[in-house]
Amino acid sequence: MMTAANYLMPVEMHNTLVAAAYRQRGYTAAEAQAAAIVGESAARHGIKTHNAIKALHLDDHFGSGAGGCVPGAEIQILPSPFKAVARWNAHRKLGQAVALEAMRHCMKLADEFGIGAVAVDNAFHYLWGGGYVIDAATKGYVAYTCCTAALAEVVPFGGKFPTLGTNPHSWAFPTVAAVGFPVCIDWATSVVAMGRVQQLAREGKTLPPGCAVDRHGHETMDPAAVTALLPFGQHKGYGLSLIDEILAALIGGSLPTLRSRWNTGPVEEKRTPAFFFQCIHPDALNCGAFAQNRSQTENLAAVLRDILGHGNEQCLLPGQPEARAAEKSTRLGGLVFTSAEIDAFAQIALAAGVSFDRTRLTPLED
Repeated sequence: MMTAANYLMPVEMHNTLVAAAYRQRGYTAAEAQAAAIVGESAARHGIKTHNAIKALHLDDHFGSGAGGCVPGAEIQILPSPFKAVARWNAHRKLGQAVALEAMRHCMKLADEFGIGAVAVDNAFHYLWGGGYVIDAATKGYVAYTCCTAALAEVVPFGGKFPTLGTNPHSWAFPTVAAVGFPVCIDWATSVVAMGRVQQLAREGKTLPPGCAVDRHGHETMDPAAVTALLPFGQHKGYGLSLIDEILAALIGGSLPTLRSRWNTGPVEEKRTPAFFFQCIHPDALNCGAFAQNRSQTENLAAVLRDILGHGNEQCLLPGQPEARAAEKSTRLGGLVFTSAEIDAFAQIALAAGVSFDRTRLTPLED
């Protein structure tokens, strides 16, 4: 019997299982591969809230199992009068596949125009935004993405009813040469993501105070009792969440309280999230007047050294914990999951009708 707290899963085993689960649901081979790649990236970087378990949970409740995501859908490229901006109708295609393609297109546009953006209407949740921007930053770009979350689960500052999504923002910067990894600022605009609530429930743990409310609007630390989340930083998190809703409204997104709620409200209303992606080529930002004749990369390193100097040497840069997790995954030669997560993968395998050999998992000393 497995009794360790954590286990190492081979990448091939993870990707084969995840792809099989998506194929069993009717997704194409390319979509299934995209889902496996995004799930692997999250696990490799130590992201517990938006890994493949979360992705399949979303697909069960709001995706192909509920009519919110259409396996095999095709992206429609819409006309755009702006050469550096693409406009897409995703037609409810799997979010991970759309997001990977959108960020690739942003990089291509940035190579030509210095900056590139892709606006995506009629989308479905793309999971961990940090993975897309970290990949682009590793390739040398300043990258950004935001989206409206699948559901309105967040109460506005001063309110009592959830009318906002957790609405993440994800930035990453080409700082590998300067500090060894991409600086990545990636956050949900709620105090915690709903995926964290689900993780804590799975692990039998409680929430910190000030994160969520129950169905009566009272604060709760019991993840099983959570019905809505609170914005981080009070009015500040509220404002950042509102950015995503406003951008989505400009793209084509409709009422937040109807998002992913397919059997509620007027039939003519839309219920899909919207995405926004952007890449900037660093040369497009270079004004050329760096102090002491430093190069752009040298100047970036000098600024970060100054921020972490003066007694701040023990501080972490955003993205550093994820970089350390990725290094650990590489060193161990696989993906690290908790015992509860392994149980969840076993259930996924059972539902997909594929084998899941626990003997291939290596117990880890914590």
